[in-house]
Amino acid sequence: MLFNSQVFILLFLPVVLAGYYALAGSRTWRQAWVVLASLGFYGWWDVRFVPLLAGLTVANWLIVRWFARVRAPWIPVLGVVLNLATLGVFKYADFFRGTVYGVLGDDWQPWSLILPLGISFFVFQKISYLIDLKRGDRHIYGFLDFCMFVMFFPQLIAGPLVRHNEIIDQFRLDPRRPAMWENLSRGFFLFLIGVAKKVAIADTVAHIADPLFQKAATGVLSAAEAWVATGAYTLQIYFDFSGYSDMAIGLALMFGLCLPLNFNAPYRSLSVRDFWRRWHMTLSRFLRDYLYIPLGGNRCGPVRQAFNVVATMLLGGLWHGANWTFVAWGGLHGAALAVNHVWSGRGFRLPRPLAWLLTLLFVMACWVLFRAESFTTAGRVLASMAGAHGIGSIDLNREKVVALVAGTAVALLGPTSQEAALSRLSPRAWVAVPAGVAIVYLLLLTGGRLPNVFIYFQF
Repeated sequence: MLFNSQVFILLFLPVVLAGYYALAGSRTWRQAWVVLASLGFYGWWDVRFVPLLAGLTVANWLIVRWFARVRAPWIPVLGVVLNLATLGVFKYADFFRGTVYGVLGDDWQPWSLILPLGISFFVFQKISYLIDLKRGDRHIYGFLDFCMFVMFFPQLIAGPLVRHNEIIDQFRLDPRRPAMWENLSRGFFLFLIGVAKKVAIADTVAHIADPLFQKAATGVLSAAEAWVATGAYTLQIYFDFSGYSDMAIGLALMFGLCLPLNFNAPYRSLSVRDFWRRWHMTLSRFLRDYLYIPLGGNRCGPVRQAFNVVATMLLGGLWHGANWTFVAWGGLHGAALAVNHVWSGRGFRLPRPLAWLLTLLFVMACWVLFRAESFTTAGRVLASMAGAHGIGSIDLNREKVVALVAGTAVALLGPTSQEAALSRLSPRAWVAVPAGVAIVYLLLLTGGRLPNVFIYFQF
């Protein structure tokens, strides 16, 4: 079920929260309740996914316990191989087979394996823990702690990518501690902001971007259509994913748990390097700590450093999806990061407005590759943006124009959602009234539309 759905907000969340606080006196029972609720939440999408999630969790925990007894460094490596093999079969088998058959020019029939929801996220979470163990971390957790770490429903499907040492120690804290009411109120307000991002902005501008990219797949766009499509998708993916992250962090806080922040106004970045410090921050640090640094990071010469960052981003692009457009998107960002390293290393600086504009234009152009289903479609959109098919025009209704303007203003101005909910806005009784009105409006808005799943669910 979607976080912004009526069944989640009106039924699932109140029941799970009530049960959690009713069982708060027993750590074992409250954690077991959350794990069972998380399995139910995951199974709501497709019950066929549950055995894989549960089985992989149990297998990883048994590998960890085995390592705790034997302390052989190859045991965590075995676990990493198991997780990567699982991800490879479900997500990349058809992709690599199709690539090979395409090169050979042979016909082939895809296996059409069903991609389990959120597999990239919960696999990476396990991998990070196993690698930490191999590196010398000695935290060995009990079964319930490990299950809740992996399955906790707010971050199960699309992150943030949480590390074991960021959350498991919090499980021992009594959720009814003095900060309970503040956690509940701030968490709900951040959750509400996330719902507004998703429903009022992301889902609205999606009705602009989706038809235009579909049109580009079979024809051409005017420059006006191409720029509006790209701008709309730039807002859609940001408000869709940052909205999910806000909801996940807010939900966790309602359970008395703090998850790491995942976005920090990325469209205000002054360089591509700055962008990746602000966009999907938990993935960025995963790629840095478990790929870029082991490859050598910046501890080597400039040529090797450039290779390391490009290789890391190529793999990061492939992680996002089994399509060469994602790999190209990652490669472009890797190349830009390598150039950025050289540029800043030599002391060059651009005026801040120009640096911001060039960074945003680069990110938007790359989003075209990320969104398009093929290089052909991406090429058509980019060519249209360059004016190859005339300037043209586009008509948008008031709702879509308001969403574009409001989304642009929120992305570029004012405090971030986390800053607003967790720092600036103090919990007050009067806030409950507008918050209540807002959630009712958003629920009605959601009920009047076809459900629009989160973009990152496909990854």
